[in-house]
This record gives sequence, C-alpha cells and structure tokens, in this order.
Amino acid sequence: MAGPVDLAAEKFHTLLVEERTDRVVVLLNRPEVRNAIDQQMVDELHVVCTALEQNPKVLIIAGVEGVFASGADIAQLRERRRDDALQGINSTIFVRIAKLPMPVIAALDGYCLGGGAELAYAADFRIGTSTVRIGNPETGLGILAAAGASWRLKELVGEPVAKQILLAGRVLTAEEALAVNLITGIHEAAELMDAAHSLADRIGRQDPLAVRITKSVFHAPAEAHPVIDQLAQGILFESQAKFDRMQEFLDRKAGTKAGGKDGGNAAKNAGTTAGTESGEQNR
Repeated sequence: MAGPVDLAAEKFHTLLVEERTDRVVVLLNRPEVRNAIDQQMVDELHVVCTALEQNPKVLIIAGVEGVFASGADIAQLRERRRDDALQGINSTIFVRIAKLPMPVIAALDGYCLGGGAELAYAADFRIGTSTVRIGNPETGLGILAAAGASWRLKELVGEPVAKQILLAGRVLTAEEALAVNLITGIHEAAELMDAAHSLADRIGRQDPLAVRITKSVFHAPAEAHPVIDQLAQGILFESQAKFDRMQEFLDRKAGTKAGGKDGGNAAKNAGTTAGTESGEQNR
C-alpha cells in the first residue's frame, strides 16, 4: 500500500499541480510538444491519483499555452511493441482517473486529440473554448484508440458519431462537440479556468459523501441496480450530514413561512394603524 502522498512536496516535471482545500488543479505542462502525454506524465498522474484516493477532492485537469493535449507522445509510441500495448500504459491511468472518488473536470482548450481526447473522456465533466478540436486520429497512424475511446466514446456521443470519430478520423469543433454533449459549455479562453472552478464550487456545495457514493452508483453495471442504490442509500440515511442538511432545509422552510405570515400581519397592522390615524384626523 502506498504511503501518504504530499503533493506540495512532490517534484513534478510534466505537470503543474496546485492543491487547495477542496480541489486539486493539474495543468499538463509539455508545451514544446503541445502537452503530448508521455511515460513521465503518466507516472506523475499516478502520483496525483494516489493522493486523491487517499484524500478525495475534486480534480480539475487542463493544459498550458492554449492546448489541452495533442495526444500521446508519437516518438514514444513509434517505439512501443506488443508487450508495451499489453501493459495498457495510458488506459490504466485513464481508468484510474475515471474511478477517482470525487468528480473530475476537464477544461479543454485547443487540441484535444488521441490520448488527450481519451483523457478528457475519462473525466466526469468537459468544458471547452471555441478553439477546441477533439477527436481520435489513431487509425490514420496505423493503431486504434485503445485507452478508452473505443468504448467510452459511444456512451458519450452515441454510436453513429463515435464511429465517425474512430473509423473515419473525424475531428469535432467546439460547436460540434457541444451539439453532441461531448462538452457542456463553451467559454472564452481567459474565462475557462474560472468556469471550471465555478463548477467545482457547485460540486463543493453538495455533501461530499453523497457525491462520492452517487458517482460510484452511477458507474455501477446495470445488473447491480437497484440493490446497489438501496445499499448506498442505507449508508447515506445514517450519515450525520443527511440529518443536518435536511434539518437546515426544514428550518429555512419554516422561517420562510413564518416570514410570510409575519409580513402579512405587519401589512394588516400597518393598514389598521393608517386607517385609525386617518379617522382621527377627520374628527
């Protein structure tokens, strides 16, 4: 079992990592190759995952200098052989990212291709800028998109569009990606990270345990339902947060009703007072 990971003490070379109280921000940082994903970046992403598995927080992933990730490092891919493919170097890290306890937000800008796209597909949320170009050109390089696209993409956009991307090398513009719900919003480049943090803030207003369990239940296989839903709800029904949050809701509701009633009485009393004063003046 891995020992505790202190992200602040780690030395990253392909990532820029910022840890906050309730979230971690990771920027893919290989601008000289448009943030292509190489073995070192994969290794460093594993370190981040270990930290987030030990101390669950929302993860925001983005790239530097107007690019998310142009794909896997082609120079390294060129030299990989059968045994490398069987290791699932990229697919293993993307599966791990997808299974993180708390939601993952991918903030996309510019090129988001090949392995970069597959990293984005592994996120729970994807937002982008108008310059986003997202797709999987792997078949044009004599390989397949084997790090998640071949099965995640059809779940995200449906089989017809997925086949256009995977079999015909179609690259979607931001508007096209938005139309098929591959991304859920288009923002100005200068506002992209603010939008990602705004989404993280919204997630942060929910109960963390409820979010974690809901994510797990959401991704459970169909045959696990409804039993897994009932078991998960049983856990949440016993949590203190459930009692506290529901009591707060009831208190607010009672306060609103009381405020409305008091407001009505105040208006009635004001009318009575005004009428009395008017009557006295006419005497």
